Amino acid sequence: MFDVTVIEDPAAAEVSLDPMRSRLLAELAQPASAAMLAARVGLPRQKVNYHLRTLERHGLVELVEERRKGNATERLLRATAASYVISPAALAAVQPDPAQSPDRLSARWLLALAARLVRDVGALITGSARAGKRVATFALDGEVRFATPAARAAFAEELTRAVTTLVSKYHDEEAESGRPHRIVVAVHPSTKES
Repeated sequence: MFDVTVIEDPAAAEVSLDPMRSRLLAELAQPASAAMLAARVGLPRQKVNYHLRTLERHGLVELVEERRKGNATERLLRATAASYVISPAALAAVQPDPAQSPDRLSARWLLALAARLVRDVGALITGSARAGKRVATFALDGEVRFATPAARAAFAEELTRAVTTLVSKYHDEEAESGRPHRIVVAVHPSTKES
């Protein structure tokens, strides 16, 4: 089971957004059968089994074990990940495009960049899983408290200069074996945990 996985297929995204199927995915952090889940969620076993087959068909749950129980075979399933993120690729026709309005001070542009980040990293994760390799990434996450809007603006300018200096130092357009990497730096107001 992965910690997090990205759903790129529109049909799988639709299936995962159903409230009961979403609850079943959460319940399947630990392997369980349709009968076990039926008792937990208050639905008939047949209805739970229908939802599980749909989730399994879209790769959101997987068979862990089959065991004989009387005249029947009990199937134990578990979610393929502890959590899921739906890629903008699942909404290909309407996914955000940062190139449409590149305003570095716009929250909507930041959201479009974040969507592209989810789409691109999701595709890298999917491809690396098929190839049996890891994806080389790096991320920073932190928080800063600005005393004034002027301090925030000064920070943004200084950060821009620092990143530009680093990019100028390490970018090598002529490197034959080099691989381009995308850099996204974002500053936004923190939200309270709900």
